[in-house]
Amino acid sequence: MLSTLFNTLFYQPLYNGLVLFIVAAPFFDVGVIVVLFTFFVKTILSPLSQKSVQTQLKIKVLEPKIREIKKKYSDDKTKQAEETMRVYKENNVNPFSGILLAFIQLPIIFALFFIFRKGLPVIDTSLLYSFVKVPEVINMNFLGLINVGEQSAFLAVLVAVSAFFQMRLVMSKTTQGGQPSKENELATQLQKQMKYFFPVMTGFAAYYISGAISLYWITSNLFMIGQELLLRKKKGLVTVQSQTPKA
Repeated sequence: MLSTLFNTLFYQPLYNGLVLFIVAAPFFDVGVIVVLFTFFVKTILSPLSQKSVQTQLKIKVLEPKIREIKKKYSDDKTKQAEETMRVYKENNVNPFSGILLAFIQLPIIFALFFIFRKGLPVIDTSLLYSFVKVPEVINMNFLGLINVGEQSAFLAVLVAVSAFFQMRLVMSKTTQGGQPSKENELATQLQKQMKYFFPVMTGFAAYYISGAISLYWITSNLFMIGQELLLRKKKGLVTVQSQTPKA
């Protein structure tokens, strides 16, 4: 059941999408196709990711109120949670909005992993839709330098570096605006550790998968960094932070 759903909603559409891109642009290698295809996918998902970023900006503005609630109900965690959710509700903020984006992106990554583990450059015609043709030529050498059907240490390093800057940007959004309280010190330390641990972990993971997936990962991280910076500039995040009182 789940396998059929995964194949129908993610694996087969992505497989056909990549093949369509290859057919439409035979002068590009698969690496370039992956980059273009990633931008296409991320653009489709951008309304969700934009909503997630906007939610984080609103949460940042509400931080003074949340700190007051935590201080007022420091001995009553249940009341603290109720009042926090009340403030979020009154301001039309859903702190869990980013979960939907994560649930959508994970199947996409898994689908691409299976596509490049099983397929390309060999095309499985049984997976193609009736309107999708089999490409005449499939060039797996990215810019004539890297075979994206194989492992690539260079691309794995770029995955780690792009993940670090993406994590750093996200962490700066949630940790700026005053010194953390004692009850948040542990969470703050864990965040700092994750800023370094997660990129290293993704770099190691990328080394053991195909270069094509690494390219997807790199492009995806760069897209999210660019989108984050653009939305911050548009929403005037720096001004908001400067007006936020320190704890």
